[in-house]
Amino acid sequence: MALGRWIGGFLGWMTAGPLGALAGIVLGGLFDSMMDAVNTPETQGTFDGQSGYQSQTYSSQQVYQGQRNSFLFSMLVLSSYIIKADGKVMHSEMEMVRQMLRQNFGEQAVVEGNDILKKLFEQQKRVGTVSFKNTVEDCCRQIARHMNASQRLQLLNFLVMVAQADGRVPQSEIAALKECALWLRMSSDDIDSMLGLGKNDLESAYRVLGVSPNASDDEVKKAYRKLALKHHPDKVAALGDDIRRAAEKKFQEINDAKDRIWKARGL
Repeated sequence: MALGRWIGGFLGWMTAGPLGALAGIVLGGLFDSMMDAVNTPETQGTFDGQSGYQSQTYSSQQVYQGQRNSFLFSMLVLSSYIIKADGKVMHSEMEMVRQMLRQNFGEQAVVEGNDILKKLFEQQKRVGTVSFKNTVEDCCRQIARHMNASQRLQLLNFLVMVAQADGRVPQSEIAALKECALWLRMSSDDIDSMLGLGKNDLESAYRVLGVSPNASDDEVKKAYRKLALKHHPDKVAALGDDIRRAAEKKFQEINDAKDRIWKARGL
């Protein structure tokens, strides 16, 4: 997947807005060539600088690729914010992003994504923490307008995995994760639930389901049904089989948490 191709698909699907502007800053002159490449007689695209591309007719393949590319670029932008939340770039967190890129988008995306992350860090240093935070907030609000809730949940799940990569999640990263969740029009409770995934203790299992250990059996069952419906892998199928497999892993971890609670309660 060449950089130009997925950035072109990203621009064709997501209105330019803050994400497009950030892409322009990060990619420099390449962004202009991508604008020309996407806005061809075949695509019939127009760009007005505010509302983005208009009057384009997309094939199902273009829509599919645009969604995946938008998900990828959004993941990189938000990952850069989470990674630097504690003021330093950890090798383990960078490696987690590379692993996710490799598994979900291919080897070429690892090289290109790594370069984009570095440029995002440079941009953050250049404009300052507060200004970059405001940009990320604007980007999240744009993402919320274009991605459905299930896709945003999977995006948050990837961010939590990045934060957990070094074996600890400091309060600064938890705060940044919850900021992103709220900006994405999700609940900060989603972050608490995801932070409990993959652990084997009963306390974490209750945390995943978002209920107290003192909750009744009916309350626990209701919480599980709601969570299972919310995180069902089929809801992110439009992003491709690889993203769906990542969602299936998360779904299995939710079921593992449920099984621990069921066993402890004799259900």
